[in-house]
Amino acid sequence: MTDRTLKVALLGGGTVGAQVARILLDDAEALTARAGARLELTGIGVRNVDAPRDVDLPRELFTADAEALVEGADLVIELMGGIEPARTRILQALGRGASVVTGNKALLAQDGAALFDEAERTGAELNFEAAVAGAIPIIRPIRESLSGDRITRVLGIVNGTTNFILDAMDTTGAQFADVLAEAQRLGYAEADPTADVEGLDAAAKAAILASLAFHTRVALDDVRCEGITKVTAGDIAAAQDAGFTIKLLAIAELVRDADGSEGVSVRVHPTLLPRKHPLAAVHGAFNAVFVEAENAGSLMFYGAGAGGAPTASAIMGDVVSTARRLVQGVPGRTNTSTRDLPILGPESVTTSYSIGLEVADQPGVLSRVASVFAGHGVSIETMRQRIDGAGAQGVSDADAIPDGRAELRFVTHAASEAALAATVADIRNLDVVESVTSVLRVEGV
Repeated sequence: MTDRTLKVALLGGGTVGAQVARILLDDAEALTARAGARLELTGIGVRNVDAPRDVDLPRELFTADAEALVEGADLVIELMGGIEPARTRILQALGRGASVVTGNKALLAQDGAALFDEAERTGAELNFEAAVAGAIPIIRPIRESLSGDRITRVLGIVNGTTNFILDAMDTTGAQFADVLAEAQRLGYAEADPTADVEGLDAAAKAAILASLAFHTRVALDDVRCEGITKVTAGDIAAAQDAGFTIKLLAIAELVRDADGSEGVSVRVHPTLLPRKHPLAAVHGAFNAVFVEAENAGSLMFYGAGAGGAPTASAIMGDVVSTARRLVQGVPGRTNTSTRDLPILGPESVTTSYSIGLEVADQPGVLSRVASVFAGHGVSIETMRQRIDGAGAQGVSDADAIPDGRAELRFVTHAASEAALAATVADIRNLDVVESVTSVLRVEGV
């Protein structure tokens, strides 16, 4: 045991904050032994001190004066979320040399550079394991364990809500809107699910992962983002028929530009994965991150991606690690970018596409469509055709093909994103093509 005490200020008393406070109070003795100092929770900064809490905590700990709480702390845990006042309070703490643990992915993706610069200026510690993938330890392995390796690619399922929705669509055949309603009823999705289903939450996490993996500052605006709202039951069924499943993936990778120079591509989009791929087996609201490095090879990190207790576990790992460094007098670790690689657009990416078309059911259509692919140098790997009228047996009205039309679905070999985009644009202009029903990217083939 030790006589040293570190004063800990907690900002935010919501689902995760309440669990962090519980751990700090209930496990005080064990935490003291692990950290080398007693962690004294001096207060919990909240907007409404009288609001109901998920955990029974001492009423006297709550305060609306977060500024004063931060001013007297050695270590600040920020779990308020959002940009302000979280940004102001973190900068306040770092500015006076207090270390910070945060799970605020949106703030890190938007203003991480300013926060890391302030931490470096004062020698404070800024840790953020819980900002990506909840309880899964992914930040620390990339930041420390793989720091002597060269990471070339990170891809993963980093949003539990969208994985729950796509997994349920895959297993039940239901439409997106129906599964979203069920996810909201079960508490997996917010009343306003925009950040999840439009991919914005995953994009913020992708920016953080890319910044760490490639030692280059990547902001949220650098991430190309596409959500899952356009994924239909027909897309899911076609993917199943071809041996794929659909996941919302965050992908960050090193790529070569047209002139051969190296850069970083970061994107979030619905993706077809072969069912044999490790990420295809991630079900429900779970998360998983796949890391590819030159020497370590392929690594996968899997676990609960959200929830009060799992996320609190990640927060407390950072708290103990930070406390140890404070006890030992070790300067805080920095996140200074060392490479400053350019952020490359989609035209620099090589990928495969799955393209769904509704076409006229007449001779010569397939050859005309195929000629467009060939004209752009895009090779077709597989093609499937379906013809059925509205109300056909085993086909829902939503997914039925009108009489006189057929559905074609192509999976291409890898090609440049620019060539594939041009192919889709020219196919749309064919008079025998009624509509392009879906365009999804394919990984892992």
